[in-house]
Amino acid sequence: MIIRQALFEGTIHAGREADFKSYVAEKLMPMWLAFPGIKEVRVLYAVERDEGAPAYPMVLSTMYESREALAAALESPVRYESREMTKGLLEMFDGRIHHHVFDLAHS
Repeated sequence: MIIRQALFEGTIHAGREADFKSYVAEKLMPMWLAFPGIKEVRVLYAVERDEGAPAYPMVLSTMYESREALAAALESPVRYESREMTKGLLEMFDGRIHHHVFDLAHS
C-alpha cells in the first residue's frame, strides 16, 4: 500500500479552528473520498507536540493500492477540483503544505 500525506505546517487562524474543521468535513472530505482508487482517507488534527517541534495542525493521509493508483488519482479531475476548493481553507491558515509518499510496511 502507498500512503500520501499532506502536512499542514503552520497555524490555523486564532478563533477559526471550528470553521477550518467544518470546511474540511463539509467541502473537502467528499472530494477526497471521490479520488479514483482511494482506499482510505484520514484527517488528523494535532493535539500536542514535543517542545520545539514544528506545528502541524492538520495532516491529510490517503491510501492507495499502488504508485500507479496514486498517479491516476493525482491526475483526476476531482483532484484539481479539490485543489481549487482548498484555496478557501487556506484563507484560514498561515503556513505551507508539503506532501510525502510512504510505502506501508507489512508486519
